[in-house]
Amino acid sequence: MAGAALVATADGDVRFGERIRLDQILETLEALKVYDPHEGVELFRDYSEAILTLPKEGHRAAVQISRDADLDDKAKELIVRICYAISEINEVEGAKSLEDQIEIVSLCSRLEIDPGVCGLYTDSAPDDILKET
Repeated sequence: MAGAALVATADGDVRFGERIRLDQILETLEALKVYDPHEGVELFRDYSEAILTLPKEGHRAAVQISRDADLDDKAKELIVRICYAISEINEVEGAKSLEDQIEIVSLCSRLEIDPGVCGLYTDSAPDDILKET
């Protein structure tokens, strides 16, 4: 829920569509059926409010939770896929968010997951451009 809050708040607010998407994910993913969806929503809300109220401290706390989690690669990929699904709702609503994508790629880095494994595209500068700078 910390990762989802990081992505949902990346553009400065949490949209209604993002909240609905999270509800759908919590209620339909088999891997999450062992958790109470209401608790998940409450955690998401708490992390989101912390990030929006005190951005630096809230963001730092959510990032720390992500770093401290002892997860296998499958769980890490699931977290990233959930975050990506939440960010996709903005595209459906016509508001593609670069901030969301940056936050997801940063999350991948913290979790040591290749963004490409989760269907994310990261553009890296060609070697000849890097040599010029």
